Amino acid sequence: MEIGEIISNAVKYPSSNWKKVIILGIFFILSFVIIGIFFILGYYLRIIKSTIAGIDELPEFDDWGDMFIDGVKVLVVHFIYLLIPGIIIGVGVFASIASLATTNTSIYTAPASFFALIGITGIIGIILALIFVLFAHIAVANMALYDEIGAAFRFSEIFDKIKMIGWGKYIIWYIVMLIIGFVVGLIAGILNIIPLIGIIIALLVIYPYFVMFFSRSLGLIFVSSEEGQKTTTETESID
Repeated sequence: MEIGEIISNAVKYPSSNWKKVIILGIFFILSFVIIGIFFILGYYLRIIKSTIAGIDELPEFDDWGDMFIDGVKVLVVHFIYLLIPGIIIGVGVFASIASLATTNTSIYTAPASFFALIGITGIIGIILALIFVLFAHIAVANMALYDEIGAAFRFSEIFDKIKMIGWGKYIIWYIVMLIIGFVVGLIAGILNIIPLIGIIIALLVIYPYFVMFFSRSLGLIFVSSEEGQKTTTETESID
């Protein structure tokens, strides 16, 4: 599938069952007490699994224990992939504070140097985070394929999957997802300004719809790696 087809399919996907969109939205409300996050991530992985399996319907909300555990797995994978960028940002903040302490100055007397150091390490950290997340998405999809967390850290296999998708195609998809995510965040932010009703709409519709859209599109872009592999194999067999 091409990028346009993937986006079009993923946009329509959540609207096939608004009841399930609302159910996922309830978990966004529950995310204020943390536990909802794990079920959101678990359902996110469930959609990727069903998409890879070739199922076009939204998965059911059942097997709650498995969904919770899947959510924990997704969180662990993203935490590990973002560990290095997080450490770099943390080191930058620590180094800034330490440099002020050793020179007996404060953020108020030397704000330029303080924010310059944090800014440089922050930019480096953000760039690295974007790169690591690029791989983390395919890592999660690979985990969904094999249904084991170890598959998320088979780095050579993950590189091969991206190669089969096509680096250019995958990076374009990633950029499009970032842009759509930014727009969705902007819309949700505007809605959050509206007391109660706006917040409820954002939590029950906007956020869950985007999660379903994104997980579906990730599953489809991942499946396109199999299509690329078949095309390569067929070409080699002809030769």
